[in-house]
Parts: sequence; structure tokens; C-alpha cells
Amino acid sequence: MNWTLTGATALLLLAGCSPALNWRSVPLPDAAITITLPCKPDQATRQVELAGAPVELSMTGCDADGATFAVSHAALADPAQVGAALTHWRSAVLANMGSGAAAAAVDKPYAPAGVLPVPQSVRTTVQGQRTDGSPVVAQGVWFARAVGPQVRLYHAVVYSPKSRPEVADQFFAGLALQ
Repeated sequence: MNWTLTGATALLLLAGCSPALNWRSVPLPDAAITITLPCKPDQATRQVELAGAPVELSMTGCDADGATFAVSHAALADPAQVGAALTHWRSAVLANMGSGAAAAAVDKPYAPAGVLPVPQSVRTTVQGQRTDGSPVVAQGVWFARAVGPQVRLYHAVVYSPKSRPEVADQFFAGLALQ
């Protein structure tokens, strides 16, 4: 059998097999989610405030191919605060991207199966600046879901120097709720 690849087809195949993005499944049992990351992850936990309440925020992430990939999650003590907590979290992330980032953010509803149907569940794309002043594009999602008697909040994000929607799509598609 003879195989002929066009230039575009060959590039697509090579991009999917890029050694810079070595996708792997990473279970996060405490969060009742499995994520897919393109590199070996690091993990950290710290206390933060969301909508006026202290929460323990856990983050798992890594850097690959010039981008940062991260998933954060926290349990929310008061389920009535889901919308306020997601709004606060999104606002804090955008504030760290410099003045004007919040106004430039483009939101779309984000409602995969199993998440709570709240208007604050969004996919956001925004261009801003890193703390060193270099440009960065963030493509992130915020959502919540009931896990047993508690509500968990989630944020997944890809930070890169330029927009890479196909990489963000693959990253978000790898969020598997359990």
C-alpha cells in the first residue's frame, strides 16, 4: 500500500505526537476528578479566601511547550455561595493579569455533564500580562459540582504567550468528573 501525506496532514500528525506535549492521565481522588496533563505535574495546597470564606485550595499543574497547565479545586463550606465564590475566583485570576484584563475577557458558558448549572460556570479567554510584564493569554474554565454532601469548585487554565485554543480544547476535554 502506498501512503502519501500532504504537508498539512503531516504537520497535524506531528503536532499530535509532539514530544513537548506528552499527555498523561492524572487522578485527583480528593477532588473526584481525573485530569489530563501534557507533562509530569507538581502539586501544592494553600489557604485562600473565596467569597469571604477561607478554603483549602489544591493545585496540580506543570509547564510544557511554553505553556502552563493547571487545575485547582476547593471544597466550599456553604453551597449557597457557589456563584459568589466562582465570581470571586475568576475576578482574582483576572486581576493578576493586569489592569484592563477583566474588561477584555471573553466568556462563554461552560456546562459539561455533571456540573452545577450556574451562570458563573464559564470558559474565559483573556490577554494580559505576567508579573514580569510579558504578554500572556489565559484560557480558563470555572465550574462547580456536588460531590456527596459537599460542593467542590474547580478552575482549569492554560497560560501561554499566544492563544492556543486547540491545546486548551484538548486540556479541557481531559477533565473527567468521577
